[in-house]
Amino acid sequence: MNARAAHVTLAAQRRAETPTAPGAHVPFESTPMPVSAMAAWYPHGTLIEAHRHRRAQLLYAIEGVMMIESATGSWVVPPTRGVWLEPGVDHSVQMSGDVKMRTVFVEPGAAAHLPTRSCVVEVHALLRELILAAIDVPQDYTAGSRDDHLMQLLLAELNAVPLLPLYLPWPTDARLRAVCDSVLAAPDDNRTIGAWANTLDVSEKTFHRWFQRETGITFGRWRQQARLLLALKRLAHGEKIIAVAMDHGYTSQSAFAAMFKRHFGVVPSAFYA
Repeated sequence: MNARAAHVTLAAQRRAETPTAPGAHVPFESTPMPVSAMAAWYPHGTLIEAHRHRRAQLLYAIEGVMMIESATGSWVVPPTRGVWLEPGVDHSVQMSGDVKMRTVFVEPGAAAHLPTRSCVVEVHALLRELILAAIDVPQDYTAGSRDDHLMQLLLAELNAVPLLPLYLPWPTDARLRAVCDSVLAAPDDNRTIGAWANTLDVSEKTFHRWFQRETGITFGRWRQQARLLLALKRLAHGEKIIAVAMDHGYTSQSAFAAMFKRHFGVVPSAFYA
């Protein structure tokens, strides 16, 4: 490689590693075509404050992990997975690791056959390649063109992918949210439900009914899902399974692996394979 070519390559790399500016998505939501896609890059720890989009949105990271929160719940989105957000949902995005994000915006009228509620979806090899190809499609592509067919195929594949249990519902009551925050801050805390009820000065039975009414699931199941989702984030960064298991309240690696497989259908070592 000659000096000029090396300089151009380095300059391109630096541009690719420049954090995406706020509002960069606006042109992709105002295009007249029903589907558009953009690439973005965010360094570790970046927080995109709560906002909403007029269009539905598929968020996918080819590298890094995204933690997405809304008023009603949160999602952990590791590589090989994506999150579908219906139009108008207020949400924030926290980056864990440097995140290379790919976003597809879909006009509400074009999303009629897609999920009506926000969810995590599996991004298989074909869908991944379609997302990456969509990034290179100009915003003013022509109806009936090859680019249009590519976008329609992307929507068809998105409609066919399985939904995944990577969602954590959140209570609306501030006292219960404080309990949930404590669990996330110390996932190895094995306090009993009775002990948590005492912190709120209510009976265990009242706490159980209250939590299930607010979230739709029991506190025990919520804590289990929270631990598994936090563990996914750690595993995505290559941490040892035994360390992740112990830090999330499990007594052994085998106990963690068994619960992980029961929830996700595969053992931890196979989730990112």
